[in-house]
Amino acid sequence: MGKVVITGIDTNALPKLSGKEQLELMRRLKAGDVEARDEFAVCNMRLVLSVIQRFRGRCDNTDDLFQVGCIGLMKAIDNFDISQNVKFSTYAVPMIIGEIKRYLRDNNSVRVSRSLRDTAYKVLKAREELIKTNSEEPSVDLISEFIDVPVSEVAIALEAISEPMSLCDPVYNDGDDTIFLMDQVSDSKDSEDKWIENINLKDALSKLNDREKEIVMLRYYVGKTQMEVSEEIGISQAQVSRLEKNAIKEIKKAF
Repeated sequence: MGKVVITGIDTNALPKLSGKEQLELMRRLKAGDVEARDEFAVCNMRLVLSVIQRFRGRCDNTDDLFQVGCIGLMKAIDNFDISQNVKFSTYAVPMIIGEIKRYLRDNNSVRVSRSLRDTAYKVLKAREELIKTNSEEPSVDLISEFIDVPVSEVAIALEAISEPMSLCDPVYNDGDDTIFLMDQVSDSKDSEDKWIENINLKDALSKLNDREKEIVMLRYYVGKTQMEVSEEIGISQAQVSRLEKNAIKEIKKAF
C-alpha cells in the first residue's frame, strides 16, 4: 500500500542502513572496495529521489534529472571526508542539487556569454572546494578572494546562470497552507489606492442610467469619438455630448 515508484524505482525496495552501517561501508569504499561503493550508492539513492522532486516542473524528463542527480551522489561519495564530523546526507544533498542545477543551466533556453559562463563555473568549483574544506556555505567575498575575481563579477556571473523561477513556485508550505512566489511579489499597478479607486468608479457607474453608461463605455473604454457613438446609438452628436457631460458630472459627484 505504501509503494511509491519514481523513475521506475520502487522506493520501498531500496535498502536502509543505520548510521553505523553506513560508516562501515564508507570506510570500506574509501579503502578501494568497489562492491561497498555500489552498495553505499544504492542505499543513498533516496537522497537523489527526494531532491529531484524540487525540480520536476523544470524538466520534462524526470529520468534525466535522476541520472544527473546520481552523478552528484557519486561525486559526493568520492569526495566525502569521513574524518569530518558531518553526516553524509548533509554533504551530499547540496552536491546533488548543484549537479542538477548545472545540468538545467546547460540546457536552458536562456543563453549567456561564454566569459560569464566560464567565470560562473570557476565560482561553482571554488564553492564546492570551500564547502569541502570548511563544511559550510562560503560567502561571495570568500569565493572572490579564493579565485581572485572581483566580488561584483562573481555576483553577476552567478546571477547570469541562475535558474529562472516560476511565479507558481512554492516558497513556504505549512502543511495546509502554501505560499507561492507570486504572493511575495508586489504589484505597483494594482495598489491599494488603485483598488479603492476602481471600487469607487464601479459604484459611480452604477448610478448612471443605461444610455449614459453606454456612452461612457463607448467613449472611454472602447475609444470611439462622439460622432461614432452618435451613429452607433442613433442620436445626434449634441445629445451624446450633453449626456456624456452629465455622466462625467455624476461620476465626479460620486467620487
